[in-house]
Amino acid sequence: MEVGASMAMQSRTPRVGAGAAGGRRSAFLGREKQARVGSLRVGAGSAGAAAVAVRVRGTNPVAPLRCVRASRGSESLHNSVGEALLLKRKSEEVMFQLNGRCIYLVGMMGSGKSTVGKILAEVLGYSFFDSDKLVEQAVGMPSVAQIFKVHSEAFFRENESNVLRDLSSMQRLVVATGGGAVIRPINWNYMKKGLSVWLDVPVDALAKRIAQVGTASRPLLDQPSDDPYTAAFTKLSMLAEQRGEAYANADARVSLEEIAAKQGHGDVSKLTPTDIAIEALLQVGNFVNEHPTIHSQVGDLQVDSHSRRVQTL
Repeated sequence: MEVGASMAMQSRTPRVGAGAAGGRRSAFLGREKQARVGSLRVGAGSAGAAAVAVRVRGTNPVAPLRCVRASRGSESLHNSVGEALLLKRKSEEVMFQLNGRCIYLVGMMGSGKSTVGKILAEVLGYSFFDSDKLVEQAVGMPSVAQIFKVHSEAFFRENESNVLRDLSSMQRLVVATGGGAVIRPINWNYMKKGLSVWLDVPVDALAKRIAQVGTASRPLLDQPSDDPYTAAFTKLSMLAEQRGEAYANADARVSLEEIAAKQGHGDVSKLTPTDIAIEALLQVGNFVNEHPTIHSQVGDLQVDSHSRRVQTL
């Protein structure tokens, strides 16, 4: 889900730590019971991270997807020391304001949700999840494209909602959602338990990126064409028109055109993922500052939830 050549970065596959269910420790893989994802706590307060076994209606239990906080290995996600320092400073400003709330990234396919999401998870000390990957894990298929082909888009959307429902009961996550997650109102009910951020990318930039890397993994675009760019641009334009109002429901909007304009070049393909992550943190901070009541209510709920967990120990 990247934009432009500058966003084609390698990332490590998430791994898993340990989780808790109903206040009692329950191990996966060979133990008596699988812990429900809704009862797991993920983030800096857990032992590394948490195991997630997503139970999807109409499917058999599958092995847990493995996830940890974004890697802090030798591969740098930032283009300069200055960018990294600015990113760190912005994350420190926002971290307290978030108070453990999850961040849900929404936007069109190819908008960079996974790449930016991993950066945000790294600097915030959160765990990262890709909802598409969780659906694949839950239904036991290797790709969204195959799920569409073997079952249907409706089947995928139902499972996607189940995944978001389970994640919504957790804290300290950055979740990259699928491009069409916004079309179901129930998904907004789940995402509003955290904070949603729309990565708003021009359709032209999306079409160029997708035409360059191919459409095999994107079932809504995978149609034979002698001109991949034009075919992608036409379909993406239609999807953007259909989903535009839904994306606008997000709590915060990150416009790549506006970031590029601030930098004085107006070319979104020159933006780095870190540029976008910094703007995302800025917009998240602005939203929380403008809605202190919502922030306070979420904090109260988290304190109450913590008290209940302590009482069960």
